[in-house]
Amino acid sequence: MFKAAAAPPKIVGSILGPELPGQRAADAPGIVALEVQDLFPEIPEKIYLPGDDLAAVRQAAEKALAGVDMSMIKPDDKVNLLCSEHGFSILEGDPYAEMLKTIKDVVEARTGCRNIRLRFCVGGGMIEAREMIPHYKLDEYFEGRVKATGPLDRGVAIETEIGTLYGLARVFDGDWIIHAHYDDPREVYFHRLIYRTLKAFTMSYARFETRSVYHMNFGPRSSNIVPRAIFDSPFVQEKFAFVASLVTSPAGITGVDADNDLYDLDRRLTANLLRSFGKLMRLFAEIDECIAVLEAGRWPWYHHAGGLTSGNLFKGHIDYLDLDVGPARKKGGVLYNQAVKALVINYSWREFFQGLGFWYPLIITNRKVAQGLPYRLVSRATVTDNVPEALDQARRIAGTDKIIVFDGSYGWINLSPSLGEFFLAKAPEVGRRVEEELLPKWLRQRGIDPDNI
Repeated sequence: MFKAAAAPPKIVGSILGPELPGQRAADAPGIVALEVQDLFPEIPEKIYLPGDDLAAVRQAAEKALAGVDMSMIKPDDKVNLLCSEHGFSILEGDPYAEMLKTIKDVVEARTGCRNIRLRFCVGGGMIEAREMIPHYKLDEYFEGRVKATGPLDRGVAIETEIGTLYGLARVFDGDWIIHAHYDDPREVYFHRLIYRTLKAFTMSYARFETRSVYHMNFGPRSSNIVPRAIFDSPFVQEKFAFVASLVTSPAGITGVDADNDLYDLDRRLTANLLRSFGKLMRLFAEIDECIAVLEAGRWPWYHHAGGLTSGNLFKGHIDYLDLDVGPARKKGGVLYNQAVKALVINYSWREFFQGLGFWYPLIITNRKVAQGLPYRLVSRATVTDNVPEALDQARRIAGTDKIIVFDGSYGWINLSPSLGEFFLAKAPEVGRRVEEELLPKWLRQRGIDPDNI
Protein backbone atom coordinates (compact mmCIF):
# COMPACT_ATOMS: atom_id res chain seq x y z
CA MET A 1 0.00 0.00 0.00
CA PHE A 2 2.84 2.40 0.78
CA LYS A 3 4.79 4.23 -1.88
CA ALA A 4 7.92 6.30 -1.76
CA ALA A 5 7.19 9.63 -0.09
CA ALA A 6 5.50 11.91 -2.60
CA ALA A 7 6.94 15.25 -3.65
CA PRO A 8 4.76 17.81 -1.87
CA PRO A 9 3.36 20.97 -3.47
CA LYS A 10 5.84 23.81 -3.71
CA ILE A 11 5.77 26.38 -0.95
CA VAL A 12 5.06 29.88 -2.21
CA GLY A 13 7.53 31.94 -0.21
CA SER A 14 6.47 34.94 1.82
CA ILE A 15 7.97 37.61 4.02
CA LEU A 16 5.49 36.33 6.61
CA GLY A 17 7.43 33.09 6.92
CA PRO A 18 11.03 32.00 7.43
CA GLU A 19 13.48 31.09 4.71
CA LEU A 20 12.15 28.28 2.51
CA PRO A 21 13.31 24.90 3.78
CA GLY A 22 16.26 23.29 2.07
CA GLN A 23 14.87 19.84 2.81
CA ARG A 24 11.27 18.65 2.91
CA ALA A 25 10.06 16.03 5.35
CA ALA A 26 9.21 13.80 2.40
CA ASP A 27 12.97 13.49 1.77
CA ALA A 28 13.70 12.26 5.30
CA PRO A 29 14.33 8.57 6.02
CA GLY A 30 11.30 6.69 7.29
CA ILE A 31 8.63 8.78 5.54
CA VAL A 32 6.33 7.11 2.98
CA ALA A 33 3.18 8.08 1.10
CA LEU A 34 -0.29 6.62 1.58
CA GLU A 35 -2.89 7.45 -1.05
CA VAL A 36 -6.19 8.63 0.41
CA GLN A 37 -8.12 6.38 -1.97
CA ASP A 38 -6.36 3.38 -0.46
CA LEU A 39 -8.13 4.37 2.74
CA PHE A 40 -11.49 5.30 1.23
CA PRO A 41 -11.81 4.21 -2.43
CA GLU A 42 -15.12 6.07 -2.85
CA ILE A 43 -13.47 9.50 -2.46
CA PRO A 44 -14.26 11.48 -5.65
CA GLU A 45 -11.55 11.40 -8.31
CA LYS A 46 -9.42 14.48 -8.90
CA ILE A 47 -9.23 16.44 -12.12
CA TYR A 48 -6.17 18.38 -11.00
CA LEU A 49 -3.07 18.09 -8.83
CA PRO A 50 0.15 20.11 -9.28
CA GLY A 51 1.85 18.98 -12.44
CA ASP A 52 -1.45 18.31 -14.23
CA ASP A 53 -2.79 20.53 -16.99
CA LEU A 54 -4.70 23.53 -15.61
CA ALA A 55 -6.92 23.28 -18.68
CA ALA A 56 -9.00 20.77 -16.71
CA VAL A 57 -9.85 23.47 -14.15
CA ARG A 58 -10.70 25.95 -16.91
CA GLN A 59 -12.94 23.43 -18.66
CA ALA A 60 -14.72 22.61 -15.40
CA ALA A 61 -15.29 26.30 -14.71
CA GLU A 62 -16.61 26.93 -18.22
CA LYS A 63 -19.01 24.02 -17.88
CA ALA A 64 -20.29 25.23 -14.50
CA LEU A 65 -20.67 28.82 -15.66
CA ALA A 66 -22.67 27.72 -18.71
CA GLY A 67 -25.63 27.11 -16.40
CA VAL A 68 -25.47 30.53 -14.71
CA ASP A 69 -27.68 33.47 -15.67
CA MET A 70 -25.53 36.54 -16.41
CA SER A 71 -28.19 38.58 -18.18
CA MET A 72 -28.26 41.17 -15.38
CA ILE A 73 -24.73 42.30 -16.34
CA LYS A 74 -24.67 44.98 -19.05
CA PRO A 75 -21.70 46.07 -21.16
CA ASP A 76 -21.25 49.36 -19.27
CA ASP A 77 -21.60 47.91 -15.78
CA LYS A 78 -18.87 47.65 -13.17
CA VAL A 79 -18.45 44.08 -11.94
CA ASN A 80 -16.44 43.21 -8.83
CA LEU A 81 -15.08 39.67 -8.78
CA LEU A 82 -14.39 38.91 -5.11
CA CYS A 83 -11.63 36.51 -4.12
CA SER A 84 -10.13 35.64 -0.73
CA GLU A 85 -6.45 35.05 -0.11
CA HIS A 86 -7.01 31.68 1.59
CA GLY A 87 -8.02 30.21 -1.77
CA PHE A 88 -4.43 30.52 -2.91
CA SER A 89 -3.27 28.09 -0.21
CA ILE A 90 -4.82 25.15 -2.06
CA LEU A 91 -2.33 23.22 -4.21
CA GLU A 92 0.07 26.11 -4.82
CA GLY A 93 -2.83 28.49 -5.60
CA ASP A 94 -2.90 27.91 -9.35
CA PRO A 95 -6.35 26.22 -9.50
CA TYR A 96 -8.01 29.14 -7.69
CA ALA A 97 -6.20 31.66 -9.88
CA GLU A 98 -7.27 29.75 -13.01
CA MET A 99 -10.90 29.75 -11.89
CA LEU A 100 -10.76 33.53 -11.37
CA LYS A 101 -9.27 34.07 -14.82
CA THR A 102 -11.90 31.81 -16.41
CA ILE A 103 -14.74 33.70 -14.71
CA LYS A 104 -13.40 36.95 -16.15
CA ASP A 105 -13.13 35.51 -19.66
CA VAL A 106 -16.61 33.93 -19.62
CA VAL A 107 -18.34 37.04 -18.25
CA GLU A 108 -16.66 39.21 -20.87
CA ALA A 109 -17.59 36.83 -23.69
CA ARG A 110 -21.23 36.44 -22.64
CA THR A 111 -22.08 39.97 -21.52
CA GLY A 112 -19.77 42.26 -23.45
CA CYS A 113 -18.74 43.83 -20.14
CA ARG A 114 -15.05 44.69 -20.04
CA ASN A 115 -14.97 46.44 -16.67
CA ILE A 116 -14.43 43.38 -14.48
CA ARG A 117 -12.42 44.36 -11.42
CA LEU A 118 -10.76 41.81 -9.14
CA ARG A 119 -11.12 42.61 -5.45
CA PHE A 120 -8.38 40.75 -3.59
CA CYS A 121 -9.64 40.38 -0.01
CA VAL A 122 -7.14 39.69 2.77
CA GLY A 123 -7.62 38.58 6.35
CA GLY A 124 -5.20 41.05 7.95
CA GLY A 125 -2.53 43.26 6.41
CA MET A 126 -1.86 43.81 2.72
CA ILE A 127 1.31 41.73 2.55
CA GLU A 128 -0.54 38.72 1.11
CA ALA A 129 -2.00 40.84 -1.66
CA ARG A 130 1.30 42.53 -2.50
CA GLU A 131 2.95 39.12 -2.81
CA MET A 132 0.20 37.07 -4.44
CA ILE A 133 -1.14 39.47 -7.05
CA PRO A 134 2.17 39.58 -8.98
CA HIS A 135 2.99 35.92 -8.28
CA TYR A 136 -0.19 34.75 -10.04
CA LYS A 137 0.02 37.56 -12.63
CA LEU A 138 -3.47 38.74 -11.67
CA ASP A 139 -2.76 42.40 -12.29
CA GLU A 140 -1.59 41.55 -15.78
CA TYR A 141 -4.53 39.27 -16.54
CA PHE A 142 -7.11 41.75 -15.25
CA GLU A 143 -5.37 44.58 -17.12
CA GLY A 144 -4.61 46.58 -14.00
CA ARG A 145 -8.14 46.36 -12.58
CA VAL A 146 -7.07 44.71 -9.32
CA LYS A 147 -7.42 46.25 -5.88
CA ALA A 148 -6.59 44.73 -2.52
CA THR A 149 -8.80 45.37 0.46
CA GLY A 150 -8.76 44.31 4.08
CA PRO A 151 -10.64 44.62 7.37
CA LEU A 152 -9.21 48.04 8.27
CA ASP A 153 -10.18 49.71 4.97
CA ARG A 154 -13.02 52.20 4.60
CA GLY A 155 -16.38 50.62 5.37
CA VAL A 156 -19.89 50.91 4.06
CA ALA A 157 -22.94 50.60 6.31
CA ILE A 158 -25.18 47.63 5.55
CA GLU A 159 -28.60 47.52 7.18
CA THR A 160 -29.43 43.95 8.18
CA GLU A 161 -32.04 42.10 10.19
CA ILE A 162 -29.70 42.17 13.21
CA GLY A 163 -28.75 45.84 12.89
CA THR A 164 -26.17 47.91 11.04
CA LEU A 165 -23.08 45.97 10.01
CA TYR A 166 -20.14 47.23 7.99
CA GLY A 167 -18.87 45.82 4.72
CA LEU A 168 -15.76 46.93 2.88
CA ALA A 169 -16.49 49.86 0.57
CA ARG A 170 -14.11 48.61 -2.10
CA VAL A 171 -15.86 45.21 -2.21
CA PHE A 172 -19.28 46.72 -2.86
CA ASP A 173 -18.41 49.73 -5.06
CA GLY A 174 -19.49 48.01 -8.28
CA ASP A 175 -22.86 47.44 -9.89
CA TRP A 176 -22.51 43.67 -9.41
CA ILE A 177 -20.50 41.27 -7.27
CA ILE A 178 -19.39 37.73 -8.08
CA HIS A 179 -18.41 35.57 -5.09
CA ALA A 180 -15.43 33.31 -5.89
CA HIS A 181 -15.27 30.55 -3.26
CA TYR A 182 -13.24 27.43 -2.42
CA ASP A 183 -14.44 24.52 -0.33
CA ASP A 184 -11.61 23.00 1.68
CA PRO A 185 -12.77 22.22 5.25
CA ARG A 186 -10.79 24.71 7.30
CA GLU A 187 -11.94 26.13 10.66
CA VAL A 188 -14.78 23.63 11.07
CA TYR A 189 -14.39 24.21 14.81
CA PHE A 190 -15.57 27.80 14.19
CA HIS A 191 -18.29 27.65 11.54
CA ARG A 192 -19.31 23.99 12.14
CA LEU A 193 -19.95 23.68 8.38
CA ILE A 194 -23.10 25.79 8.72
CA TYR A 195 -23.43 28.03 5.66
CA ARG A 196 -19.68 27.76 5.13
CA THR A 197 -20.04 29.21 1.62
CA LEU A 198 -21.32 32.47 3.11
CA LYS A 199 -18.52 32.88 5.65
CA ALA A 200 -16.54 35.22 3.37
CA PHE A 201 -19.27 37.84 3.65
CA THR A 202 -18.00 38.43 7.19
CA MET A 203 -14.40 37.23 7.18
CA SER A 204 -13.34 38.61 3.78
CA TYR A 205 -15.84 41.27 2.76
CA ALA A 206 -16.53 43.05 6.07
CA ARG A 207 -14.86 45.63 8.31
CA PHE A 208 -12.93 44.63 11.42
CA GLU A 209 -15.76 45.65 13.75
CA THR A 210 -18.14 43.26 12.04
CA ARG A 211 -15.54 40.49 11.95
CA SER A 212 -15.18 40.98 15.70
CA VAL A 213 -18.93 40.50 16.12
CA TYR A 214 -18.52 37.15 14.37
CA HIS A 215 -15.56 36.06 16.51
CA MET A 216 -16.37 37.60 19.88
CA ASN A 217 -20.11 38.20 20.30
CA PHE A 218 -21.40 34.81 19.20
CA GLY A 219 -20.45 31.19 19.71
CA PRO A 220 -19.09 28.94 16.97
CA ARG A 221 -22.61 28.01 15.81
CA SER A 222 -24.68 31.16 16.33
CA SER A 223 -21.94 33.31 14.75
CA ASN A 224 -23.07 32.04 11.36
CA ILE A 225 -26.02 34.43 11.54
CA VAL A 226 -23.65 37.33 10.81
CA PRO A 227 -22.58 36.45 7.22
CA ARG A 228 -26.16 35.39 6.47
CA ALA A 229 -27.47 38.73 7.66
CA ILE A 230 -25.01 40.58 5.45
CA PHE A 231 -25.69 38.44 2.40
CA ASP A 232 -29.48 38.56 2.84
CA SER A 233 -29.52 42.36 3.21
CA PRO A 234 -31.22 44.33 0.41
CA PHE A 235 -27.93 46.17 -0.17
CA VAL A 236 -26.05 42.97 -1.05
CA GLN A 237 -28.93 41.22 -2.78
CA GLU A 238 -29.27 44.09 -5.25
CA LYS A 239 -25.63 43.60 -6.25
CA PHE A 240 -25.24 39.82 -6.13
CA ALA A 241 -24.86 38.20 -9.56
CA PHE A 242 -23.66 34.64 -8.88
CA VAL A 243 -21.17 32.43 -7.04
CA ALA A 244 -18.53 30.06 -8.38
CA SER A 245 -16.46 27.68 -6.28
CA LEU A 246 -13.63 25.22 -6.55
CA VAL A 247 -14.80 21.78 -5.49
CA THR A 248 -12.34 19.49 -3.76
CA SER A 249 -11.98 16.10 -2.14
CA PRO A 250 -8.97 14.63 -0.34
CA ALA A 251 -7.87 13.45 -3.80
CA GLY A 252 -7.48 16.99 -5.16
CA ILE A 253 -9.51 19.44 -7.22
CA THR A 254 -12.59 17.57 -8.43
CA GLY A 255 -14.39 20.34 -10.32
CA VAL A 256 -16.02 23.76 -10.22
CA ASP A 257 -19.61 24.55 -9.26
CA ALA A 258 -21.55 27.76 -9.89
CA ASP A 259 -25.05 29.06 -9.27
CA ASN A 260 -27.15 32.21 -9.06
CA ASP A 261 -28.60 30.82 -5.83
CA LEU A 262 -25.90 30.86 -3.16
CA TYR A 263 -27.95 28.75 -0.76
CA ASP A 264 -28.43 26.00 -3.34
CA LEU A 265 -24.72 25.89 -4.04
CA ASP A 266 -23.98 25.93 -0.31
CA ARG A 267 -26.11 22.83 0.21
CA ARG A 268 -24.27 21.00 -2.57
CA LEU A 269 -20.86 22.00 -1.24
CA THR A 270 -21.85 21.07 2.31
CA ALA A 271 -22.94 17.60 1.21
CA ASN A 272 -19.71 17.22 -0.78
CA LEU A 273 -17.50 18.23 2.14
CA LEU A 274 -19.32 15.95 4.57
CA ARG A 275 -19.06 12.98 2.24
CA SER A 276 -15.57 13.70 0.89
CA PHE A 277 -13.79 14.81 4.05
CA GLY A 278 -15.95 13.52 6.91
CA LYS A 279 -14.36 10.08 6.89
CA LEU A 280 -10.84 11.47 6.88
CA MET A 281 -11.72 13.83 9.73
CA ARG A 282 -13.04 10.96 11.83
CA LEU A 283 -9.98 8.88 10.90
CA PHE A 284 -7.70 11.64 12.18
CA ALA A 285 -9.76 11.59 15.39
CA GLU A 286 -8.82 7.93 15.87
CA ILE A 287 -5.12 8.77 16.20
CA ASP A 288 -3.97 7.74 19.68
CA GLU A 289 -0.52 9.33 19.46
CA CYS A 290 1.43 11.12 16.77
CA ILE A 291 4.01 13.72 15.82
CA ALA A 292 2.70 16.45 13.51
CA VAL A 293 5.07 18.13 11.06
CA LEU A 294 4.17 21.61 9.76
CA GLU A 295 5.75 22.28 6.40
CA ALA A 296 3.57 24.36 4.08
CA GLY A 297 2.79 27.95 3.24
CA ARG A 298 0.44 30.12 5.30
CA TRP A 299 -0.53 30.01 8.95
CA PRO A 300 0.10 26.90 11.08
CA TRP A 301 -3.58 25.90 11.31
CA TYR A 302 -4.03 25.79 7.53
CA HIS A 303 -1.49 23.25 6.25
CA HIS A 304 -2.95 20.35 4.27
CA ALA A 305 -2.32 16.61 4.56
CA GLY A 306 -4.55 14.57 2.28
CA GLY A 307 -6.49 17.79 1.72
CA LEU A 308 -7.36 18.15 5.40
CA THR A 309 -5.97 21.12 7.29
CA SER A 310 -3.80 20.78 10.37
CA GLY A 311 -6.39 22.55 12.53
CA ASN A 312 -8.63 19.54 12.03
CA LEU A 313 -6.03 17.44 13.82
CA PHE A 314 -5.37 19.93 16.62
CA LYS A 315 -9.14 20.14 17.23
CA GLY A 316 -9.91 16.60 16.10
CA HIS A 317 -10.78 15.20 19.51
CA ILE A 318 -14.24 16.78 19.16
CA ASP A 319 -16.63 15.95 16.30
CA TYR A 320 -17.46 19.50 15.30
CA LEU A 321 -19.55 18.18 12.42
CA ASP A 322 -22.07 16.84 14.95
CA LEU A 323 -24.26 19.76 15.98
CA ASP A 324 -25.37 17.88 19.09
CA VAL A 325 -21.81 18.20 20.39
CA GLY A 326 -20.88 21.42 22.16
CA PRO A 327 -17.43 23.00 21.96
CA ALA A 328 -14.81 22.39 24.62
CA ARG A 329 -14.49 25.13 27.22
CA LYS A 330 -11.49 26.15 29.26
CA LYS A 331 -13.23 24.80 32.36
CA GLY A 332 -14.40 21.22 32.18
CA GLY A 333 -13.06 20.46 28.71
CA VAL A 334 -9.77 20.05 26.83
CA LEU A 335 -9.22 22.64 24.11
CA TYR A 336 -6.66 20.64 22.13
CA ASN A 337 -6.08 17.13 20.86
CA GLN A 338 -3.86 15.39 23.38
CA ALA A 339 -3.01 12.66 20.89
CA VAL A 340 -0.50 15.07 19.33
CA LYS A 341 2.64 14.42 21.36
CA ALA A 342 5.05 16.79 19.58
CA LEU A 343 5.05 19.42 16.83
CA VAL A 344 7.88 19.75 14.31
CA ILE A 345 8.13 23.02 12.40
CA ASN A 346 9.95 23.02 9.08
CA TYR A 347 8.04 25.92 7.55
CA SER A 348 5.05 28.01 8.56
CA TRP A 349 4.12 31.65 8.58
CA ARG A 350 5.22 33.12 11.86
CA GLU A 351 2.02 34.30 13.54
CA PHE A 352 -1.29 32.76 14.70
CA PHE A 353 0.32 29.84 16.46
CA GLN A 354 -2.10 30.71 19.27
CA GLY A 355 -1.92 27.93 21.87
CA LEU A 356 0.16 25.50 19.81
CA GLY A 357 3.40 26.61 21.41
CA PHE A 358 2.01 25.91 24.88
CA TRP A 359 -0.01 22.79 24.09
CA TYR A 360 2.74 20.74 22.46
CA PRO A 361 6.51 20.22 22.72
CA LEU A 362 8.09 22.07 19.79
CA ILE A 363 11.02 21.02 17.63
CA ILE A 364 12.30 23.43 14.95
CA THR A 365 14.29 21.85 12.14
CA ASN A 366 17.12 24.40 11.94
CA ARG A 367 18.24 27.85 13.03
CA LYS A 368 17.25 29.58 9.79
CA VAL A 369 13.67 28.41 10.31
CA ALA A 370 13.87 29.49 13.95
CA GLN A 371 15.03 32.97 12.95
CA GLY A 372 11.82 33.48 11.01
CA LEU A 373 9.55 32.50 13.89
CA PRO A 374 8.48 34.49 16.96
CA TYR A 375 10.88 34.50 19.91
CA ARG A 376 8.10 33.46 22.30
CA LEU A 377 7.84 30.27 20.21
CA VAL A 378 11.54 29.64 19.69
CA SER A 379 12.30 30.16 23.37
CA ARG A 380 10.13 27.15 24.20
CA ALA A 381 11.43 24.97 21.38
CA THR A 382 14.25 22.54 20.71
CA VAL A 383 16.20 23.72 17.64
CA THR A 384 18.02 21.04 15.65
CA ASP A 385 20.26 21.14 12.58
CA ASN A 386 18.12 19.37 9.96
CA VAL A 387 14.86 17.53 9.31
CA PRO A 388 16.04 13.96 10.11
CA GLU A 389 17.53 15.16 13.40
CA ALA A 390 14.30 17.02 14.23
CA LEU A 391 12.23 13.90 13.57
CA ASP A 392 14.56 11.78 15.71
CA GLN A 393 14.33 14.33 18.51
CA ALA A 394 10.54 14.40 18.20
CA ARG A 395 10.41 10.59 18.43
CA ARG A 396 12.40 10.68 21.66
CA ILE A 397 10.27 13.44 23.19
CA ALA A 398 6.93 12.01 22.03
CA GLY A 399 7.69 8.35 22.68
CA THR A 400 6.14 7.39 19.34
CA ASP A 401 7.22 6.99 15.73
CA LYS A 402 3.77 7.78 14.29
CA ILE A 403 4.39 10.85 12.13
CA ILE A 404 2.03 12.83 9.89
CA VAL A 405 3.33 15.56 7.60
CA PHE A 406 1.19 18.60 6.79
CA ASP A 407 3.05 19.66 3.65
CA GLY A 408 0.20 21.01 1.51
CA SER A 409 -0.62 17.67 -0.07
CA TYR A 410 -3.83 16.34 -1.54
CA GLY A 411 -4.18 12.85 -2.99
CA TRP A 412 -1.87 11.27 -0.44
CA ILE A 413 -0.55 11.69 3.08
CA ASN A 414 3.18 11.65 3.74
CA LEU A 415 3.64 9.80 7.03
CA SER A 416 5.54 7.09 8.85
CA PRO A 417 4.71 3.45 8.07
CA SER A 418 3.46 2.89 11.63
CA LEU A 419 0.82 5.62 11.28
CA GLY A 420 -0.03 4.39 7.78
CA GLU A 421 -0.65 0.89 9.13
CA PHE A 422 -2.77 2.39 11.92
CA PHE A 423 -4.87 4.29 9.36
CA LEU A 424 -5.33 1.22 7.17
CA ALA A 425 -6.50 -0.82 10.14
CA LYS A 426 -8.96 1.83 11.34
CA ALA A 427 -10.31 3.03 7.97
CA PRO A 428 -12.87 0.26 7.26
CA GLU A 429 -14.76 0.73 10.52
CA VAL A 430 -14.50 4.53 10.34
CA GLY A 431 -15.87 4.44 6.80
CA ARG A 432 -18.76 2.20 7.82
CA ARG A 433 -19.65 4.32 10.85
CA VAL A 434 -19.58 7.58 8.89
CA GLU A 435 -21.54 6.20 5.95
CA GLU A 436 -24.23 4.45 8.00
CA GLU A 437 -24.49 6.56 11.16
CA LEU A 438 -22.73 9.91 11.16
CA LEU A 439 -23.17 11.21 7.60
CA PRO A 440 -27.00 10.90 7.60
CA LYS A 441 -27.05 12.65 10.97
CA TRP A 442 -24.71 15.45 9.89
CA LEU A 443 -26.78 16.06 6.76
CA ARG A 444 -30.14 16.08 8.55
CA GLN A 445 -28.77 18.49 11.16
CA ARG A 446 -28.15 20.94 8.31
CA GLY A 447 -31.53 20.44 6.70
CA ILE A 448 -30.27 18.20 3.90
CA ASP A 449 -32.12 15.00 3.06
CA PRO A 450 -29.52 12.18 2.88
CA ASP A 451 -31.63 10.46 0.19
CA ASN A 452 -31.40 13.48 -2.11
CA ILE A 453 -27.67 14.13 -2.28
